[in-house]
Amino acid sequence: MSATRILLAPGASGTIEGLRQHERGLVARGLDVRLVDLPRGRAERALPVYGNALDDEDAAATVVGGHSFGGRVASLLAAERDVAGLVLLSYPLHAPGRREAWDERTAHWPRITIPVLLLSGESDPFADLTLLRGAVEKLPNHTLITYPRVGHGLAPVLDPALDQVADFIRRHT
Repeated sequence: MSATRILLAPGASGTIEGLRQHERGLVARGLDVRLVDLPRGRAERALPVYGNALDDEDAAATVVGGHSFGGRVASLLAAERDVAGLVLLSYPLHAPGRREAWDERTAHWPRITIPVLLLSGESDPFADLTLLRGAVEKLPNHTLITYPRVGHGLAPVLDPALDQVADFIRRHT
């Protein structure tokens, strides 16, 4: 049976309100969406909050994900918990100008064995495309889709990106 519930969390400088368009678009595509508000700060601090949100769900039938920081926290959760899938929107592989951080930010990825969808802009200053293409090889079951001339955020390609998310959930969970 396919998962139809997805939990999404915003980026570090984003808000739940910033994900409302994502929520409406995914609901229109037949998915049940729950937005998760995370505390600011380190991803490890936000992890228990995301975990508590997942506790209210049938985790094995739920996809977790988020934009940027929210996706990073979701990926840490997916490395620890049995969830149906993981959706990473503009994953923050490294801070701008700090490319060397990519290895630390993906150290947990080999423990993620569920299907993973990564959507990223090819001009994202938080994810050097060459590094990202190499890093995803740490994920045993991944799909990477990139968008030319898109930076950190998928607003310019939101409709096709949400089509990809809905299709991924139907095909892989």
